[in-house]
Amino acid sequence: MAKILIVDDSPADIRFMTEVLRGMGHTVASTSDPANTEQMIASESPELVLLDVVMPERNGYEVLRGIKREFPAPSFKVIFVSSKGSETDIKWGLRQGAADYIIKPYTPADVQGVLSRHL
Repeated sequence: MAKILIVDDSPADIRFMTEVLRGMGHTVASTSDPANTEQMIASESPELVLLDVVMPERNGYEVLRGIKREFPAPSFKVIFVSSKGSETDIKWGLRQGAADYIIKPYTPADVQGVLSRHL
């Protein structure tokens, strides 16, 4: 199974996603501070990053741009996980370089479906 990094400012969302992913057999690391995302990626070497869009101080789009600067040819994919689920939001997230988009609230089946396409 995969090692997955969750980046989300909500402890409740981190807990729920961690339970879902561990239930699928994945190893999980997480951070609620978007400022240390690149450092977490460097130390954890995830195969996938699940990245919230709406976060204080540094939103998911800014974090993704930082990831792309720090890791120009990454061996991992980034998937946005957000309550911003309009067609425009999804298209914008994908144009920023995300591999996919999970809309909150989500079910374990939603997560499994997206992960099956990328792992």
